[in-house]
Amino acid sequence: MPLIKFSQTERRRISMFFICLGVAISAWLFFALSNSYVYQARTLVRFVNFPQNKAFHSLQSDTVKLQIEGTGWQLLFSKLRISPQSVDIDLKDLNKQTFVNLSDQLGYINQQFSSTQKIVYVQPDTLYFDFSSRAIKKVPVELVGDLQFQKQYGISDSVKIKPAYVTITGPKNDLSKIRVWKTDSLNVNNINASISTRLPFKRPSMANINIYPSYAEISVPVEEFTEKTIEVSIKVGNNRNYRDINLLPEKVKITFMTALGNYSKIDRDYFEATVDLDKWTERSYKQLPVILTRFPAFCKLVRIEPQAIDFIIQK
Repeated sequence: MPLIKFSQTERRRISMFFICLGVAISAWLFFALSNSYVYQARTLVRFVNFPQNKAFHSLQSDTVKLQIEGTGWQLLFSKLRISPQSVDIDLKDLNKQTFVNLSDQLGYINQQFSSTQKIVYVQPDTLYFDFSSRAIKKVPVELVGDLQFQKQYGISDSVKIKPAYVTITGPKNDLSKIRVWKTDSLNVNNINASISTRLPFKRPSMANINIYPSYAEISVPVEEFTEKTIEVSIKVGNNRNYRDINLLPEKVKITFMTALGNYSKIDRDYFEATVDLDKWTERSYKQLPVILTRFPAFCKLVRIEPQAIDFIIQK
C-alpha cells in the first residue's frame, strides 16, 4: 500500500491545525471548569455544643449529603477525594427541642469550608434525636499495644496506667454495655529500656458518650533478663485413697528467665509443682506429668526437668 507523502508546507499546515485544535479544547475545558455548578459530597457529622444534663441518641446515620455550589475544578477534585472532611453540627437547640434543623445552620456550616464553595442544602434537612436519662460510670482502662523486645529483654513488673479508671457519661443503656475503655495502640519495636509515655484513649464510637480524662500516663518497666534454675519439691494432688506415695524423683528443676533486678528475690517459695493422682486412677498413666500450679509473674519458663515422674503407691 503506497504511503501518502506530504510536502513540507502541508505538514506545517497539519501541525498548526492540531495545535490550534488542542488550544481550543484546552480553552473550552478551562472556561467550562471555571463555571459554577452544584454537586454533591457525602461527609461525616461531628456534633458540638452538647445539651447539658441530657443523654441523646441520633436516629440517623453519622453522615449527611451536602449540595455544594462551586467551580467545575472543585467538582472534578471532589470526585478524587478519598476522605471527606467532617462537618460540625451545633446541638444547642436540643436544650429546648428534640430535633436540629440544618437549614438554620447553613451559615455556620459554610464557615467551615473555603470561601469559593457554598453549601446550598444539606440532606437530610432535619436530624432527630432520642433522649434518655444520663448516667455516670467508672470503668477500668485497658492498654492496647504491640511491644517487641530485643533479645534478653522483657517486662519486669506491672504496667502502670494512670488513671487506672476513666469516668464515662451517657445514656444508661449504652453505658451498661461498656466494661473497659481502651487506649490508642502503643506499638514499639526493638525495646531495651523502660517506656514512659502519654497515650490518648479511643474516641467514643457514639457522639452521646463523653469520657474523662482524655489520655493516660503509661509506664512499662523493662529490664534485661537472665536465666535461673531452682529445685522445687513436688506435691501430690487428689490423693484420696492412698496413704503413702513415693515420687521418683521428689523434686524438679525449674529453669526460667527473670529480670536482673528480681534475680536475688525469687526463691522456691514463688513456685509450686504438683502431680495429679487422678491421671493414674482415671487414665492409667504410667508416669505423672509435672504441673506448675504457682509461677511468678513476669518470669518466662524455659524448661522443667523432668517433665514427668515415676511413682510407687503404698496402700
